Amino acid sequence: MMNCIGDTLRKLRTKTNKSQQEVADLLNIDRKTYANWECNATDVKCSYIPKLAEAFGVTASDLFNQLINTFNIEPKFDNDNINTAILIVTDRDVIDRVLDVVNCNQSK
Repeated sequence: MMNCIGDTLRKLRTKTNKSQQEVADLLNIDRKTYANWECNATDVKCSYIPKLAEAFGVTASDLFNQLINTFNIEPKFDNDNINTAILIVTDRDVIDRVLDVVNCNQSK
């Protein structure tokens, strides 16, 4: 499973108490365009990354660091072999998505 920048944008927007329309207005784009970014329906054009960072009061790298820090995978050693990965997830939305994938795979 891959976490996308749209998830980070949604978190930052709600954390800063902005509406999708307010963010879209700051970027001079249509609200639907921004909404598509948030739901990962379309990719964010790289020219908007600095503008998004400014709108949320973070650095451009912070937009991507939040993606990386969502997952913390540690290898578990058993009999000198790595045979298990422990996935530590602290984001409730990601936990729900992981459980959806696990439940879907178990029903097959």
